[in-house]
Amino acid sequence: VVERHDGLTAPAQATAEVRADETCATRHDDAHGRQGYRPLPCLLFASLRDVVPLSEHASATFLTVPRLFLSPPDVGARERARLLEAFDSNWIAPLGPDVDAFEQEFAAFVGAQAAAALSSGTAALHLALVLLGVGPGDDVLVPSLTFVASANAVVYVGARPVFLDSDRGTWNVDPGLVEEELAARSHAGREPPAAFIGVDLYGQCADWDPILASCAAYGVPVIEDAAEALGATYRGRPAGSFGALNVFSFNGNKIITTSGGGMLTADDPAVIERVRHLSTQARDPAPHYEHAEIGFNYRMSNLLAAVGRAQLEGLPAKVRRRREINARYRDAFGGVDGIGFMPDAATGRPTNWLTVVTVADPAAVRLHLESLDIEARPAWKPMHLQPLFADCQRRGGAVAEEIFRTGLCLPSGSVMTDDDVDRVVAGVLQVVESA
Repeated sequence: VVERHDGLTAPAQATAEVRADETCATRHDDAHGRQGYRPLPCLLFASLRDVVPLSEHASATFLTVPRLFLSPPDVGARERARLLEAFDSNWIAPLGPDVDAFEQEFAAFVGAQAAAALSSGTAALHLALVLLGVGPGDDVLVPSLTFVASANAVVYVGARPVFLDSDRGTWNVDPGLVEEELAARSHAGREPPAAFIGVDLYGQCADWDPILASCAAYGVPVIEDAAEALGATYRGRPAGSFGALNVFSFNGNKIITTSGGGMLTADDPAVIERVRHLSTQARDPAPHYEHAEIGFNYRMSNLLAAVGRAQLEGLPAKVRRRREINARYRDAFGGVDGIGFMPDAATGRPTNWLTVVTVADPAAVRLHLESLDIEARPAWKPMHLQPLFADCQRRGGAVAEEIFRTGLCLPSGSVMTDDDVDRVVAGVLQVVESA
């Protein structure tokens, strides 16, 4: 059946099978009482071509255009099959053959020696800092332009984040400011930071060569936060292969998802064994529950790992589609005054996890797109502007502030069709060309 605006339903003339990663629409009311349709994965749905009125007196049926989300999950028959296999095996708890296999397959994909599947990317960041011995009184260098989890994890261990500005050419942390901060501390006789967290922003790797050189010169261990960049490369190497510890996220909006989850990788298998120990409440081997140190409940369930395995198999296609979407946006806006893009760095190849444009009035564009049932989102608000971190040290900040002031993330999910992209383009141009 097809749900109508007048609250009635009408049968469809026929059914049609669709690809497992296509979507069908389901009615919802948002917080403002507006009615629309949320896309949900489905295998079969009623054809919308020939809708039959309930009676000859019924009015014509008009279908609401589905809402376009920023980065919805891209799941289908492969994920469903793997999930049901895991369910039927009765491996439900946070251990099992799919967890083991997901860790091995993921480590191989990113070129790591070992990996631990965890409950979130934030959990992975937290454990990375714990493993490095970061604690109260320590400083940790963090890009200011990032999601809050990168900085929150520093506070979890009692340390202080020190924020660094972005580079205009990549929007990632400015390598010159990393060197500047480390040199200034050394010259003043201060202790070096306990760690550096480098973030690969919006699917693009940071400029790792100079960063790693600076950190090595001053003895600062590196954590790579590749939560947004799985599938990207830097000088031919995959994102998440540059830190002593590397962090990934499988949140619902990431390029692959396990609903919620994360991964921590390293080239020392003993380190990952330590992660597994800490992430399962640090239980010591004993017939009873024995604990000699604080642990955490951070392991991924076998069910979610099964979904992750299927998602990882489809990652190349998902990356390819996001790049195609980014290229379509660039083609559409290429000759339009007043629209710019996050730069593509010459040092690597991004996944374009999110396509981010710059405009004079991103709020006006975002609100207009929302009126068209299209989700868009401001660029990250820099951490040094967040009330939570108002008292933290920083070096620079003007570049990150400008990106926040002008940046707007457009729908970029790999489930989008070309028509979906064109719908977003039309909405953006309605505002920009009328300004």
